Amino acid sequence: MSNTGLDAFRDNLKRLPRTFRESVVRHGPPVTDRSRSQTVFSNVFLHLHPTRIHIRTLRFSTTMALGIATLSFFLILVVTGVLLMVYYKPSVDLAYQSMKDIHYAVPTGRFIRNIHRWAAHLMVVTVILHMVRVFYTASYKSPREFNWLMGMGLFILTLGLSFTGYLLPWDQLAFWAITIGSNIAGSPREFTDALGITRWFDPGGFQKELLLGASGVGNEALIRFYLLHVMVLPLAVLWLLSVHFWRVRKDGGLGRPGGTPSLAGKGAPVPGSPPRPPAEATKKTYGLMCLVRDRKPATNLDPTDTVPSFPYLLRAELLVFMACMLIVIVLGILFDAPLKELANASVPENPAKAPWYFLGLQELVSYSAFMGGLVIPAVAVLGLALIPYLDREKEDAGVYFSGPSGKRVAWRSLAFAAVAAVAAVAIPVNFGWLRNWFPGIPQLVIILVNPGTLLTAAYVVWSLAVLRRTGSTRLSAIALFTCFLIGFAILTYVGSELRGPNWEFFWFKSQWPVH
Repeated sequence: MSNTGLDAFRDNLKRLPRTFRESVVRHGPPVTDRSRSQTVFSNVFLHLHPTRIHIRTLRFSTTMALGIATLSFFLILVVTGVLLMVYYKPSVDLAYQSMKDIHYAVPTGRFIRNIHRWAAHLMVVTVILHMVRVFYTASYKSPREFNWLMGMGLFILTLGLSFTGYLLPWDQLAFWAITIGSNIAGSPREFTDALGITRWFDPGGFQKELLLGASGVGNEALIRFYLLHVMVLPLAVLWLLSVHFWRVRKDGGLGRPGGTPSLAGKGAPVPGSPPRPPAEATKKTYGLMCLVRDRKPATNLDPTDTVPSFPYLLRAELLVFMACMLIVIVLGILFDAPLKELANASVPENPAKAPWYFLGLQELVSYSAFMGGLVIPAVAVLGLALIPYLDREKEDAGVYFSGPSGKRVAWRSLAFAAVAAVAAVAIPVNFGWLRNWFPGIPQLVIILVNPGTLLTAAYVVWSLAVLRRTGSTRLSAIALFTCFLIGFAILTYVGSELRGPNWEFFWFKSQWPVH
């Protein structure tokens, strides 16, 4: 007697766990190279990884795990940010009280906020260090030029995330830091005022109103910053992160010595890898697809010294995430996020300082808001973006400073950059500047000729001198990048530690005037 519909239903019910698993996981347990590759290839969260990676990629010295650390801090920010959103109220009348509730009344609220704050700061640090590592190892070179641009975009978005989140507590620290930022956005008015054309052409006023939604920092600004912080910028970061990781895979993997596809040679063994004995050679099978020669950078590269991404790469990434989580937990326990008095537009903070990663910029702004706040940063960002397209020398990616000659240039550039940055601060502090020397000098000259612009020009001249002496665009790029990096570090230190009330210079906080 044939099975009835009820019998078939019973059989299907018995097989339900197995059929459900097979509908989700379409490969066997990841115990062989083939099944491990299928695990990566068929998983929506893992498919951005290559199925196999070179063992050098797993070495800490290759990447110092900075990319994964940045991603880890971003994920921590997303989770803690969602938890904070449950209690936060984006209104000038309620925001500060909701922050106090989070800080003092909500169970673990202060701890979650502390973790969020430290993860934000550390994400800025790791994204900067990641960019530094990529530059000094020449990992921006062909075919990775576009991915360098993606990294630049992520760097800018990271700063935007931190900047927009700074206003949300609506305390004195946040209010006046954002006031400084909005004044920088409106700084083109300084230039148009000097030309006498502001009444007809006012891009500074437009930029400031676009940022704040009004002429000053108020409820419209808080709503805009909140929307940017919790929705627009995180979605943009997720999109660029996806493209960034995907291009790492498509451009031949991470840059490493001997691993640059354009130099390794199609079909040739990776330089530096041990020879494979014939008896241990991997047996290959070929199908019809092998008759088509792909144009991807990794095509026909020898798989010697590669391992499956699952579990080796995944295990390393989880280890980095756990380390990042441990760091922010410890910092969250030891240090509380600041919460000052309720924002008051009539009682300015003195000194009113931007977040630490903008203090170097604020030092430049003290000379000229327009040049230091917009023109010099725009030139720096444009120069960084064009590096892969101006430095076209063929060389192996993954070698720090491109060898001994690059190290010598970097050390000399470090010394020059430090001396120039210290001079740019010391001369105005001790001797004043053009307005002190020539009281009647036109304002336009004051705007264009200031310590910030002269410091930038000195760095460019130094880079061109290196180019002329060595004939190498790579060494010239190392010189310029090192100069800007050291200048940024020194100006950040000056702005954070040596500037007091009225932006006056003090060696120690104990020297600040007492009111």
